[in-house]
Amino acid sequence: MGFLKHLSMQSLTHGLSHRFRAIPDARLQGKVQHSMHDSVMSGFGMMYVQDPSLLQFQERQKEESGRCNLETLFGVTSIAKETQMRTILDEVDREQFRPAFKDFTRRLQRGKHLEQFQLWDASYLIAVDGSEYFSSNKLSCSACLEKKHKDGETTYSHQILQGAIVHPNLRQVIPLMPEEIRNTDGTDKQDCEINAGKRFISHLRCDHPFMKITIGGDGLNSKQPFIEEIREKEMNFILVAKPDDHTIMMEWIGEQKQLGEVKTKKVDDTLGRTHVYSFINQVPLNGRGDSIFVNFFSYQILTPDEKIGEKKVTFKYSWVTDFEVTSKNVEELVRAGRCRWKIENECFNTLKNQGYKIEHNYGHGSKNLSFNFLLLTLLAFFCHQIAELTDGLYKECRKKMGSKANLWSNVRAFVSIIIFETWEQLFKF
Repeated sequence: MGFLKHLSMQSLTHGLSHRFRAIPDARLQGKVQHSMHDSVMSGFGMMYVQDPSLLQFQERQKEESGRCNLETLFGVTSIAKETQMRTILDEVDREQFRPAFKDFTRRLQRGKHLEQFQLWDASYLIAVDGSEYFSSNKLSCSACLEKKHKDGETTYSHQILQGAIVHPNLRQVIPLMPEEIRNTDGTDKQDCEINAGKRFISHLRCDHPFMKITIGGDGLNSKQPFIEEIREKEMNFILVAKPDDHTIMMEWIGEQKQLGEVKTKKVDDTLGRTHVYSFINQVPLNGRGDSIFVNFFSYQILTPDEKIGEKKVTFKYSWVTDFEVTSKNVEELVRAGRCRWKIENECFNTLKNQGYKIEHNYGHGSKNLSFNFLLLTLLAFFCHQIAELTDGLYKECRKKMGSKANLWSNVRAFVSIIIFETWEQLFKF
């Protein structure tokens, strides 16, 4: 029961509270009305119960009874006004949140819950992808990316390169500290997803120096500089390789296919479809003299078509990897390669469309506010993913309510009118 205790919602929020108390505060302490901890924890509480009006509810609750759920569940003693909270959060260095992501991951490791995410070689598949979470034609800050349109208008945006531990058999994903794609002073060119990806890889290895990692990425990542970065950090990779992006490699593979060097494996399923796996090892990634060599595999589904009287291709994709591809492991490699889409379906889609409102403008700020609100949302999402993996009471409530959105809708209603001493008490109620 020990590991269950340190993975409970109460324990996770207490751990966050401890981390937030360590955030430096440059304000004159004699004039501080609301502590850094209380302000950051209040922001986290908003994202945790998915309610931008939480502070108003809790302030009213405290006025009436002297206590509130922000105090009992999140350890907040002084509730700042929303404007005050935004001002304080805007000044917090985003790197102050990195330890919280590492803490959550290590708690899962200690509880042995992370082991179920391991691939066949005991590595963890970390899918990476970019996403935009803020866009405006009016609001902007120095970190905003800019896109100028033909009509003279400029769109300002914030984007991230997000990574998450995923597994083909699991619905849950484990979010990691994202890398912000942002402009910085003194640079002429805008930041981009590729550069952010390199920084993400470097930070990932620093955060988890002993973790065995396989990077899963899209066609943007299957280029030599990014692969060399992965290799330098002693990680493996399974990256989408679109034929149009790798014409020289595909010509080379075509020649090898004529020579019978490309192996093929076919598997028929109960629906009459044929799954075709093709692979070849040690092919040059490009036409450069110093080209690295990679292993290539592709997958296509042939589906019966009554109109033409034969099977037609209904799905086709290809990847490059540094794992040796064989007839025994090619199906597992394909499952891992396709698993990359989980970061879009189970992470970004959930954050955008299932209550977390990641694209909602909680406050843009002039320095770090927009990204810090994103990080607090991700930490709340991380807590909920851990609960789905480890907390029987939470899973029972989720099952009873029918959906995550309905569950948190009920939680929001309850915490606005009833004071709970613990999360366990709330979910039992």
